[in-house]
Amino acid sequence: MRFLNAGDRALLVELDLAAQAAPEPARLYRALMRDKPAGALGFVPAARTVLVRFDPALTSSGLLAERIGEVARAMDDEADGSGGVGDADVLEIPVRYDGEDLDDVARLAGLSVAEVVARHCAPVYTVAFCGFAPGFGYLTGLDDALWLPRRAVPRIRVPAGSVAIADRYAAVYPQASPGGWNLLGRTDVAVWDSARQPPAMFAPGVRVRFVAESEFRQ
Repeated sequence: MRFLNAGDRALLVELDLAAQAAPEPARLYRALMRDKPAGALGFVPAARTVLVRFDPALTSSGLLAERIGEVARAMDDEADGSGGVGDADVLEIPVRYDGEDLDDVARLAGLSVAEVVARHCAPVYTVAFCGFAPGFGYLTGLDDALWLPRRAVPRIRVPAGSVAIADRYAAVYPQASPGGWNLLGRTDVAVWDSARQPPAMFAPGVRVRFVAESEFRQ
């Protein structure tokens, strides 16, 4: 774990994900939200880092680094990093598995289409961070048999609600946009609605499970 000053009001926590005991950014983000260091104003997780904004009148980057280190070490006591999240806290997203890339994903992964669907539905995912577009969450927890690169040629327009995978992430496109992820299916759930508060359904730390539409229970 490395601490880098990001101006005089923010500290960037860089995690060594290759280290066996290193926490994932999403896990550290949840721990910091539960046990907020004094003077911290907000946290922004990313793929390998967590940015911590702070009030310099209340704390310093040195004190924050010391406290964040303590929080990270205390995380070792968590059994599974879930922070006590139960099934009731998991957001279920019904999916129609009819994506344009479903057959190609099955071929590249050496699996049947049914196995791809089963492996995509099996995990409980975590929104690790958001980016690319408003409401676009990068979900970790994808079965490593489905870790595939982005398409060689991105699409000019991917419809809103498209359920997709790329690299080690799963996602739902919140709006129609260009995109190069592999499309597995679609959902009618609006993960982004500008008329809703908050507009984004996916935020860092939210737990998600994909459910084949025929098996979805209201």
